[in-house]
Parts: sequence; structure tokens; C-alpha cells
Amino acid sequence: MMILKKIAKLLFNRIFYVVFAMAVQLGWLLTIFLRLAGYSRYMSIALDAISILVVLVIVNRKINPSYKLAWTMLILCLPVFGLVLYLVFGRSRIAAYMQERFNDMLAKSSNLLQTEPDLHEQLRMEDASACNQSDYIYRNSGYPAHGNTTAEYFQVGDDMFPVLVKELEQAQHYIFIEYFIIHDGVMWRTILDILEKKVKEGLDVRLIYDDMGCLTTLPHKYYETMRAKGIKCQVFNPFRPILNIIQNNRDHRKFCIIDGYVGFTGGVNLADEYINQKERFGHWKDTAVMLKGEAVWNMTAMFLHMWNVVTNNLQDTSLEEYMPHVWHPEAFEGDGFIQPFCDSPLDNETVGENVYLNIINRARDYVYICTPYLVIDNEMMTALCLAAKSGVDVRLMTPGIPDKKLVFLLTQSYYEQLLEAGVKIYEYQPGFLHAKSFVCDDEIGVVGTINLDYRSLYLHFEDGVWIYRNKVIGDIKKDFTDTLDYCNPVTLEFCRGRNIAVRAMQSILRLFAPML
Repeated sequence: MMILKKIAKLLFNRIFYVVFAMAVQLGWLLTIFLRLAGYSRYMSIALDAISILVVLVIVNRKINPSYKLAWTMLILCLPVFGLVLYLVFGRSRIAAYMQERFNDMLAKSSNLLQTEPDLHEQLRMEDASACNQSDYIYRNSGYPAHGNTTAEYFQVGDDMFPVLVKELEQAQHYIFIEYFIIHDGVMWRTILDILEKKVKEGLDVRLIYDDMGCLTTLPHKYYETMRAKGIKCQVFNPFRPILNIIQNNRDHRKFCIIDGYVGFTGGVNLADEYINQKERFGHWKDTAVMLKGEAVWNMTAMFLHMWNVVTNNLQDTSLEEYMPHVWHPEAFEGDGFIQPFCDSPLDNETVGENVYLNIINRARDYVYICTPYLVIDNEMMTALCLAAKSGVDVRLMTPGIPDKKLVFLLTQSYYEQLLEAGVKIYEYQPGFLHAKSFVCDDEIGVVGTINLDYRSLYLHFEDGVWIYRNKVIGDIKKDFTDTLDYCNPVTLEFCRGRNIAVRAMQSILRLFAPML
């Protein structure tokens, strides 16, 4: 009886039909190409020639070398299958159009996102290296550094949730929410009750959720339910059973913005496991940050840019009326420099990875990193190893209980090389570590949504907060050092003692890591 229930649940699940439809399309395309190849010797030679040309195009593209290797191996080893996959999942016109819209949004609002000259000069005088990092973010993401902002760091989602609820209840003008995952439960129902109440009070309440992230957690066309409640709701990149690379680009960002001067972000999604109201993979360890002040303007602009893109709003929502001082005329309290930024997978600039690389490469004393996934390219591996070999105290914290076993096996495949270079690695034993944070030299930190894996660094829309000389730097460091008490250090003996079957599987996974 239980087996029949599971089969019925699978058959009536939306994801089953999506995967089935995509598999049929892929099978159909593969059959056509195989028949063409078998039609005549000349056709087979032509397909082989096309495969070689495609490999040459891939090798000369300005993409990560790991992607080049993975695609080249696949196409050369399985010419027809690899060619079909690449033609299907190559760069699409839809993705190009989406990036054009983002570029247009940034250009139209660039006058509202300018670096304040006095603030920039102050940062330059305090630390030229930190100023260079900030300048990189501004030039390549489009969002400047701010003063007049305070930050509060949360070491678990359980601590963040009551503060989020309190701030939502105090909203007077608008609430903007953008999350990768929303799941019905204690957390979402509590928030939704407040949103419904605020809509009745006349507030502008908007919600964006990612369709892939919510594929199994929300009903189909959930946006209609939200709109019926008066909540303006949009779905990012609706997941359709069509073979196209754009389906791989997801909105992994996490924002809650209240009245333009209160903003939350971090790893915490709107689901009960993130606040440990539901147990999945043991104790869920996550981090988040709340900003209050002028830096929240960056987050507001990011949300409105995304809103205008997903609504395809030709008129575009005007940004001026949502600026912080419009609703908060008093001066904001300040503490250090804070720079929220975002990263697009469509612009050929890996801002998230480069922010991390900048921190590692300029570290003098230590770099402490939390990440749920460690699937890194040669640039990141080289930076981590070089820093450790240069005497920097480099420490990585990863989960002890994984949410994805294959990805965890792949994560562990990077341990040996890092340990040999002197990097210290710790696995969080009570459960799943979902935190994404960097802290360096008691001065610089990043909290956000960006994992150390190919999906975050190359495929997803992500966000982070670059923080310099703010009190939360000490909080991030203390959280890391305190959490070490709940971790087991990883040793070279563990890595080298794994059986040959596991090591063989890890080698195969490493080869195709960019595609996972």
C-alpha cells in the first residue's frame, strides 16, 4: 500500500511531468541525430566535423576552463550525444535578452547608484586595498559602497526569524520579498499573515519566488493565490518542460526589504528547516544579516531591477520613490562601510567568485570560510592553497550531514589537495551547514547567498553584502570559532584511506563537476 502511495505521489507531482517531457524531447533530438549519422557515411563524417568545430568554438570561448574541459570530453567521447546536449544547452537568445534588460535597468538608474566621493576618499585613506575591492564591485556589479548603515548578524535562522517578524510588523509603506525557496509551514504562514494584514493597510507588497526552487514546495500557479490576496507576485523564470539553458539560470537571491531602509539577506530561505522548526539533515546551521540605513538602497534597486525584468514592464517601476530617505527623513546611524551587491550569470563577469578571490588574495592573517558546497575551479583552488602556503590561516567549514550525497562526495574530493597546502577543513557534525560567509583579518566580511560551487558562481543570480570595519565582522569571526567546537577536523589520513571505488567515483564527478 505504501509503495502504491509513493507511485501515485510521483505520478501526480509536477516535477515528474516536467522531467518526463524534457526526457522525451532529448530522446527525440538524439534519435534524429543518430539516424542522420547512420543515414550515410558522409553524414556521419559531417557530424564528426561539426563536433570538432564545436569543440574549437568552446575552446576559444571566454568561459571557465573547467567548463571547456567538461564539454570537450563529453563531445569527443560521445560525439552525437555530446553535440546534442551542447546545442540544446548552449547560450540562448532568451538569456541574452534577459541580460539586455538588466543592463538597461542599470543604465537608467545609474545616476541613483553613484559612489559618494567623500565616502570613497575616506575608504581610500583608510585602506587602499579594501577600496580597490569595493571599486571592483561597483564597476562590475553597479552598486556602490555606503556609510550611514548598521548591520546585525544572525548565526542561525532561529535568531533571525523573530527579528524579521518584528520588522515586518512595523512596516509602514512597502515590503519587497525575493526568495529562492518558499515552503508552507510555520515560517511562511507567519510571514504571509503579516503580508495580508499589510496589504489591507494599503502597503505596496511584492513577492518574487523562483519556480525551480519552489517546484516541489508550492502549488502550481501559486502566484494566483498571492494575487487574490492583494500581494503583487511574480515567478522568476517559470520552469517549463523545454530544453534550454535558461532553465538552468535560477534566482538564488534572498531579500526582504522593508520601507527601503531595513533589509535582510543571507542563506535563510522561507522554509521551516531554516529555522529548525522541521528537522532535515540534523540541525540546520545558517547565517543572515540585517542592514539598517542607506546601504539598503542597493538591495531595493536590485529587487526593482529584477521586478522590471520578470514583469517585462516596458514603463519600468520608477526607483526614486523607493529611496531610503523618502520614508526615513532622519539621519541613519553609521558603522563602517557596507556594500550589498549582486551577480548575474549572463554577463560573463563572475563577480561573486572574484569578490571571494580578492579577499583570499589580499588576506594577511586569516580567512575563515563557511560553505555548504565546495565544488571549485582551478582559480579558487590556487588562491586557497597559495594563501595557506604563504602563512595565512585558511579555514573551511563544510557540512557533516549532507543534503545532496553526490555533491558531498564531490566536495570531499577537494579536501586532499587543500590539506596538503595547509588549509584546515572542518565538518559541522550536528547537521547541515548552509551558511555562506567569509571573514578576513578582523576587517572584511561577506554574508550572502553565494556558495563555493559552479551553480552559485556561474549559473545562478546571487547576492551578497561586502562589509568593512563594521562590528559584525567580530560577530562573524566569533560565530566561526565558536562553531568549531561542534566540528570534526578533516585529516589527510581520512582522504587517503578511502576505498578505491569512492576515489574512482570522485574522479569521475570532478571531471563533470561544472555540469552538476
